[in-house]
Amino acid sequence: MHPAQITLSVRWRLACWIAALFVALPVLFAGAQLEPIPSKLVVLTFDDSKASHYTVVRPLLKQYGFGATFFITEGFTFRTNKDDYLTWEQIAELHRDGFEIGNHTRDHMGLSKDNLPRVKEQVEAINTQCAAHGIPAPISFAYPGNAIDPDAIPILAELGFRFARRGGAPEHPYDEGNGFAYEPGRDHPLLLPSAGDARPVWTLENLKRATSQAANGKIAILQFHGAPDVEHPWVHTPPERFAEYMKYLHDEGFRVIALRDLAKYVDWKQRPADPWEIIEQRQKALAKAAIKP
Repeated sequence: MHPAQITLSVRWRLACWIAALFVALPVLFAGAQLEPIPSKLVVLTFDDSKASHYTVVRPLLKQYGFGATFFITEGFTFRTNKDDYLTWEQIAELHRDGFEIGNHTRDHMGLSKDNLPRVKEQVEAINTQCAAHGIPAPISFAYPGNAIDPDAIPILAELGFRFARRGGAPEHPYDEGNGFAYEPGRDHPLLLPSAGDARPVWTLENLKRATSQAANGKIAILQFHGAPDVEHPWVHTPPERFAEYMKYLHDEGFRVIALRDLAKYVDWKQRPADPWEIIEQRQKALAKAAIKP
């Protein structure tokens, strides 16, 4: 073969190799962006704009270096009762501290079928307040009252949310505060279950039950309200008990993150075709276990 032909052949192969590399790089890079899901991965979330989120919760989270998401609403007596509810200046400071500010609708409006036409207005009202206080538009949502409806999912997606957290129901009764860990690939990112929803009767054993599920690729999402929560005593957490929970997570080596940080470990764009399939499977498994002799 003539030397010129050899050079041409080499150049052609090199060009083909470079072209193939450019095709493959986006796929390789996308895969490299996601970190393996570690055991003991916990997401901390706090609902309802409680003043104790700033006075009690914030110092402990900063002490332990924990991430968290605070879901903000102007519902209940938010506008007039600043003994029990955050100010927007405090919410902005939580953002500047590095915590995530999530959306919980302006009026704490449950996403029932009848309320779905109002979801956009409710969400945008909180987004507007966030913008006015230097806070980015939230990408995480929490269902007020943990009420869920299948038709809410496309609405939340259209509004730009990546993740949405519900409670432990319908798999578990609401009043128990129990739930399942999030299973990436099976749970829809806009229908994430709470592994635990703290109650005033909880002890450290309840927290251990919830967080023990954070293994084998599963992630435990914890839901808290106020610590204390004077206006809603059924979801109140005593401050001393909350401090005990945070110390346990720290001492046992849990990695504690905000809801938005799930994007480091899971592809939020990958969603199961049937969001309710995993819920129904869990319900059937619980029913079967209940009737065993």
